[in-house]
Amino acid sequence: MDFKLKKDEKLCSRTAIEQLFGEGRSLMAFPLRAAYRLRPRGEKPVQFLISIPKKRIRKAVGRVTLRRRVRESYRLNRRQLLQPELDNHGLGVDIAFVYLDTSLAPYSVINEKMTSLLQRIAQAASEQVSPSQEEEK
Repeated sequence: MDFKLKKDEKLCSRTAIEQLFGEGRSLMAFPLRAAYRLRPRGEKPVQFLISIPKKRIRKAVGRVTLRRRVRESYRLNRRQLLQPELDNHGLGVDIAFVYLDTSLAPYSVINEKMTSLLQRIAQAASEQVSPSQEEEK
């Protein structure tokens, strides 16, 4: 399996980010919050961003460490937890992961919470009827 994170998987578009936080739904698994927006599948099925607020983690070293931990956890879990449900239902998703705690969490905690969030997003995708399935009915 390919575990690489490619550049086109990053969510960079200002309009997409505004739509994500404006129209999207939110899930919490402390110390992470995931805002997500399911959409019809395009050329980029999954795009994500990671935010570690400076207000919560003052030192840049801590923010970089947490960003690496969150990214690694997402990279290792996305293929098995999220991708199959999106492929089955012809959906894409934009996801923003926001760190909420004021202290650095160990990787094991972040990985556990990331797994929980990705499973819940996959469940939401399986419950939503995609536009291609509506046309078939």
